[in-house]
Amino acid sequence: MSHTGTEETGNHGEAAPEGKARLAVFDFDGTSIEGNSPVLLVSHLMGERMLKKRILARILLWAAAYKLRLPQNEAAVRGLVFTAFEGKPAEEVDAFLARFYDERIAPVFRPEADAAMRAHAERGDTVVVISATFEPIILRAMEHHPFENQISTRMRIAPDGTYTREVEGRPVEGQEKLAAVKRFGDERFGPGNWVLDSAYGDHHSDRAVLSAAEHAYAVSPDRPLSRTARAQGWTVLDW
Repeated sequence: MSHTGTEETGNHGEAAPEGKARLAVFDFDGTSIEGNSPVLLVSHLMGERMLKKRILARILLWAAAYKLRLPQNEAAVRGLVFTAFEGKPAEEVDAFLARFYDERIAPVFRPEADAAMRAHAERGDTVVVISATFEPIILRAMEHHPFENQISTRMRIAPDGTYTREVEGRPVEGQEKLAAVKRFGDERFGPGNWVLDSAYGDHHSDRAVLSAAEHAYAVSPDRPLSRTARAQGWTVLDW
């Protein structure tokens, strides 16, 4: 799944502890961009009449339960969205999602996020965007913004080269974000050879990865994360 600012961002030391690699991890939806790319995608698919009414109803029920913070099957809802692409050539779907990014997501990419990523990259940090959204969307963003690594939700491709509605592995959500960052760091640099220097997130589900970072940034946080940020003394950024 991996492919190879703020004033406080520039205040960190220039060398990682004991020469270790530094990771700067950015959430995507609500942090790097204004809004939520899966929600925007569902809206886009509705406009294109690519989702059946019964599928859309199930997605909306899931969204309502999510807002109430009820336990949800993260893989299942992504499978529902991908019924729009099931059986279609992966190359065709990836191109569709790249166009969707250009039309709907690129205009809401936050300049503050772009500047923070650039500042981290310039000081030698390994910048990673981590997201529960679909991988082709993040890969398109990577073409236009200063990050060279990403961890996102990948959908399974069948042997014939078409997309299925199954998630490959686990959706990169909540605790899985931190687990995915650890796997990335260990695979890229080796266990013990890296540190999670900085993490940026907007949602209470980002608490795990923010708690593990040496420098945590709550970006325009939701109410639960705002409370946690105050309690933990994390920097709150209004992007």
